[in-house]
Amino acid sequence: MDLNYSAVDLAFRDTVVAWLRQNLPEDLRDKVLNHKRLKREDFVRWHKILAAKGWVGTNWPVEHGGTGWSAVQRHIWEEACAAAGAPIVMPFGVNMVAPVIMAFGNEAQKRHYLPRILSCDDWWCQGYSEPGAGSDLAALKMRADRVDDHYVVNGQKTWTTWAQYANMIFCLVRTDAKARKQEGISFLLIDMNSPGITVRPIIMLDEEHEVNEVFFDNVKVPVANLIGQENRGWTYAKYLLGHERTNIAAVGRSKRELRLLKRLAQKQHKNDLPLLSDPVFAAKVASLEIELMALEMLVQKTISQESHGKSPGPEASMLKIKGSEIQLGITELMLEAVGPYGAAFDPAFLNGECTHSVTHNDDAAPLASLYLNYRKIAIYGGSNEIQKNVIAKLVLGL
Repeated sequence: MDLNYSAVDLAFRDTVVAWLRQNLPEDLRDKVLNHKRLKREDFVRWHKILAAKGWVGTNWPVEHGGTGWSAVQRHIWEEACAAAGAPIVMPFGVNMVAPVIMAFGNEAQKRHYLPRILSCDDWWCQGYSEPGAGSDLAALKMRADRVDDHYVVNGQKTWTTWAQYANMIFCLVRTDAKARKQEGISFLLIDMNSPGITVRPIIMLDEEHEVNEVFFDNVKVPVANLIGQENRGWTYAKYLLGHERTNIAAVGRSKRELRLLKRLAQKQHKNDLPLLSDPVFAAKVASLEIELMALEMLVQKTISQESHGKSPGPEASMLKIKGSEIQLGITELMLEAVGPYGAAFDPAFLNGECTHSVTHNDDAAPLASLYLNYRKIAIYGGSNEIQKNVIAKLVLGL
């Protein structure tokens, strides 16, 4: 495994860094780097800027409109975007349902959906979790009963991120109640404007409307919207989750936030010395940085394997666990670094409704909200406890 970038890779990095410097809008950069809340139009605007350049489908093959970049180039791109303060590209369409459509969809589905995902004409959300079927996803109960050329869908999904903005949702539904849990599930694409769909907000601890409950009451879905074969949806779901868990590692974002943590600790003082000079606090930061370096090595190993045609196996679970733990640790130390200034909760400042926070410590003002929001990271994409079970089975054979 060669961890050194080639001359071609370094030239590619210079190209993307220069392009980001010239094309990333300053207001979007400010929101991301200062942890202010992004709106739907912010995500869409950045997506369309990338689409005009042809840089949305970074993990897509060229024949479907993607960049055709190597795994190393994608890693370089993600790190450069994180360092520059670029908004994320919403993953539900580009990185989650699109690979499933490419791998298991028919030609008509590819022709219709993939260009609309690239252009952001469709905003997708994910219909996986249900009450009582989160970590044990195969326990889902939402039914899809076939009637002639359509399914009639009834049930509920929950924790559905940005469903209030979405016009499409990909869902796991139960199409055979008598089969084993994993064998009676299908993968459906559903228009969110269909009669019978109701979206209700779930307001999180940071007062953000990010997730929702989605109810389906006799919703008619064309059979043409079935991906692959009926009752084979669990196979497609596992394929999708492998992509999601790998992305949660977020090494680039953690490196950016670690740099901010160090700046905050240099500004705050204890006994007339910067907090980062305190050996106890410095040891906490060093421990996190070592963990992040180790995570980056694992990411590099995964990239090397992918370059040789090997898909992520249990490594995806390892990346998810360590990536989420590091992100949680950084947000905790940020609050510790700013002390009582981090206790202020200022939604008006976070939403861009005022220039400065109520405490006039604009660096500290968003950190309580950030801390609360990041509590979800250890849960979504398959909880860390479940990922440890995956590793125990696949690596240790337990």
